[in-house]
Amino acid sequence: MVFNDRVRSKILVVDDEPEAVELVEFNLKQAGYDVFTALDGAEALTKARTKSPNLIVLDLMLPEMSGLEVCQTLRRDPATARIPIIMLTARAAEIDRVLGLELGADDYLTKPFSPRELVLRVKKILQRGPAAPEAADTLRCGELLIDVPRHILSVRGKAIELTATEFKLVTILAQRRGRVQSREQLLRDVWEYNNLVDTRTVDTHMRRLREKLGPAAKHLDTVRGVGYRFVEA
Repeated sequence: MVFNDRVRSKILVVDDEPEAVELVEFNLKQAGYDVFTALDGAEALTKARTKSPNLIVLDLMLPEMSGLEVCQTLRRDPATARIPIIMLTARAAEIDRVLGLELGADDYLTKPFSPRELVLRVKKILQRGPAAPEAADTLRCGELLIDVPRHILSVRGKAIELTATEFKLVTILAQRRGRVQSREQLLRDVWEYNNLVDTRTVDTHMRRLREKLGPAAKHLDTVRGVGYRFVEA
C-alpha cells in the first residue's frame, strides 16, 4: 500500500553506480516515495537546488566531486542547508563516518547495507519535525533565542543556520534545561533510534552545534561520562 504522506516526500539518490542507484530507487519507490537520481556531484547539486528534495541519499565515493564536497556545498547554501542527508559509504573507517557527520550529514550507512534499514532510516528522518514545546513556542536564554514553530535559532539577533537534526537537538536540550540527558536518551529522542547509531554521533553533532553557536555554546554543558545538559550560564 502506498501512503499519501510518503508520496509527498521527494528523495534524491546520488550514486555513480547504476546498480546501486537502481536498488535504492526501487526500495524507496516501493515504500511510497517519489525518487529522482543523480550520477555525479554536479548533477546532484543542480537537482537539489531545482527540485527541493525532502531528503538526499548521498554516496561518499563520487567521480570528480566527492560526496563529502557535495555535502559541504549543500550545507553552505541557505536554499539547501536544511535538507537531511543520509551518506552511503563503502569505507568502514571511523574517520570517514565522523568527517561526514561533521560536514553536515544527518546519518550514514556503510555498504553493503540492508535496503530495509535504509528505508527505515529515511522514514525516521522524514518523520522528524520541530520538537514539541513543553511550555512555550519560544525558548530564550540570555542571547540565545529558539523560535520552535518557525524553526529558527538566533544568537544576539542573528539567525544561525542549523540542520534539522541540530535544531531538534538544541531544542530538546533547551526544553529540558538543567536536566542531564544521556547520549542514549538523545539518540532515542532526537534520532529516534535505539541501537542503530553509535553514541559518538551525538558527540559529533554537539561539537558542530557548539561551533555554530559561538558565544552561546556556553549553554551546552558536557557531563563527563554521562551526556549533556542545557545550562543558564
